[in-house]
Parts: sequence; structure tokens; C-alpha cells
Amino acid sequence: MPIKVYGTPTSTCTQRVLTTLIEKGLPYELIKVNLAAGEQKTQEYLDEKQPFGVVPVLIDEDGFKIYESRAICRYLELKYKGKGTELMPTNDVKALGLFEQAASIEMSYYDPYVSGIVFERLFKGMKGLGDPDEAKIALYREQLNAKLDVYEKILSKQPYLAGQDFTLADLFHLSYGNRLVKLNEGHFFESRPHVKDWWNRITSRPSWQQVLALA
Repeated sequence: MPIKVYGTPTSTCTQRVLTTLIEKGLPYELIKVNLAAGEQKTQEYLDEKQPFGVVPVLIDEDGFKIYESRAICRYLELKYKGKGTELMPTNDVKALGLFEQAASIEMSYYDPYVSGIVFERLFKGMKGLGDPDEAKIALYREQLNAKLDVYEKILSKQPYLAGQDFTLADLFHLSYGNRLVKLNEGHFFESRPHVKDWWNRITSRPSWQQVLALA
């Protein structure tokens, strides 16, 4: 049985998983979930796929099921170690520590603000939840600017967040960052030379370009 991914190619979290699968060179089948029709909220989906009613869900070749995009990506890297790109350094505890540090940076200092802007500017309207909250957006922008100033310092010393090599910590930035750029907020990356170079490096990877072509 091939690896199956339940999701949609336009979903930011599904895109993380698809990019990882392509980086690892793993064949997969994408089973589209109709989010607009609420398929992810049906009792069958909640019972059999994802109890919180979101995407993606991965079912491995042996039937093992896992959800939550970052957890799925880590699982794929560890399960299929030796295939494709190494996305987590597991043979060196110090390198692994630096990877986990970088992954925590993405979750703590990037995702809350980028996803907040994207939600207010895009997803809120799509879900019929009213107009963007400009005060919230201003706060998210202020926070993101401060955090990316620190990114600039980190990336002035190394090409990727965890060091010399591209890892999941970098990959996790792609989908929401791409949404931000599409909302004409690319200046967050463009205004900082080392962040700009890093962003150009990670967005030009063939895996990400393949995922964008699916959306």
C-alpha cells in the first residue's frame, strides 16, 4: 500500500508534508479532502482520520496513521532515514539539539505572527468570520519584524537556521511564508539581506516548486 496523505494541496499544513515526502523521494497518493464542503468535520472523518477535524493525515505503507504536520514530517524523516534528503541530524546529539532549537524558533517566534496575519487577511474572510482586525494585524507585524531582526543576526553567521544544512526547521517556514508573500507582505523577507538570501534558497528547492505546482 502506498503512503496516503489526506488533505488538499492548497492547505499550508498539507504542503509541509508533501514537501517532506518529495525531499525524501517517497511515492505517495494524495487523497483530497473537500474542506469547503466540510468533509473534514464529518463524524466518519473525526472517528477514523483526525479527531480535531483538520488536515493533513498520513497513513503509511503498513497502515500506521499519524496527524499533525510537523509530527508527520519528523516521522517520515526517522522512518525513512537514508532515503532522499536528510532533514534531521540524528547521529550527533549536538547537531540534533541545534535542529530542535531551530524548529522551536519556527514554532515560537515565526508561526504565531505569520499565521496570524494570514488568518486575518485571508482565512477569516474565507470562513465568513468577518473583516480583518487591523489592530491584531499591526501587533502581529510589529512582533514579526522584531523576530525577523533576530533571524537576520542568526542567518548572517550560517546559511540555514540549524547550521550549514537545510532541515525541517527551514522547510516548516515555507507554506505560511508563501501565503505572506502572496498577500504583498514579502518585504518582511526582502528587507533583510541574509533573511532574503535564506528565503530565496529554501523557496527555490525543487521539492517546494513541485508542491506549488500542485496548488
